[in-house]
Amino acid sequence: MPEYDNTNSGVLFRNDKKTSEKAPEYTGKINVDGVDKEIAAWVKESKAGKKFFSIKVSEPYKKEESSSTPADDDSEIPF
Repeated sequence: MPEYDNTNSGVLFRNDKKTSEKAPEYTGKINVDGVDKEIAAWVKESKAGKKFFSIKVSEPYKKEESSSTPADDDSEIPF
């Protein structure tokens, strides 16, 4: 069975875990030209009263790794 090609497609889910008023109402993933990205959307209202989505695409979140560990420390041990 051929694998599904998700190039240039994405998905949004309602953000049930909003922690602040500025948090997006929808979050998800999108693939653009073979590159995976994260997507966020807020429901806004124009001056004319028409609702629309404001959308932001960003790099996937990566947890920062510490730059050095005790094993990597080259300083002298004082004993």
